[in-house]
Amino acid sequence: MNETDNDNPPAGVKAQWRARMKAGRAAISAQQRVLEAAALTEAVAGMAATTMCCYVPFGSEPGSIALLDVLLERGTRVLLPVVPAEPGPLDWAEYTGTSALAKGNLRPVLEPQGPRLGPKAIAEADVVLVPALAVDRSGVRLGRGAGYYDRSLSLVSATAELVAVIRDTEFVDQLPAEPHDVRMTAVLTPSDGLRRLPSIEPSL
Repeated sequence: MNETDNDNPPAGVKAQWRARMKAGRAAISAQQRVLEAAALTEAVAGMAATTMCCYVPFGSEPGSIALLDVLLERGTRVLLPVVPAEPGPLDWAEYTGTSALAKGNLRPVLEPQGPRLGPKAIAEADVVLVPALAVDRSGVRLGRGAGYYDRSLSLVSATAELVAVIRDTEFVDQLPAEPHDVRMTAVLTPSDGLRRLPSIEPSL
């Protein structure tokens, strides 16, 4: 496996990348995760957005619910994904606080229990924080393989900032890409905060 795979890679290439990145995450200590989450929260607090699509991290994903609460406190409208019962784009609902979160269709992922806004609600976001296992310097994102975000990101506003939230070691030179990939415009890492990708025109 290397970082020079071309478009239309074999399915096994992405599977190898996923296994490699998941193994790296499994080795991170709980203390380190807490420190990273605090750094990400501080970085997000400085981002300007009226509406922001976020996510509730689970397992070893970087981020925290505290990040969502900071956005609420400053008056940002926060939308969280709701996993549909059948394959398709993500639904969305507004985050109003931890008391309104419960396990959804994709356990143990927590989802807001308020009114469903529909898949097209993602188009209302100025910024979309996207979970990822890795991102390369051209904005190619490696997800978990379920395809929920692949189906959803095509619905975003043309001016939205697409920000993949990853660890510093998960920002790599090149990932295997496919024609349907929606590329990220920036990455958010614990050490560097928001880093816009040079090949993409900033929209904020």
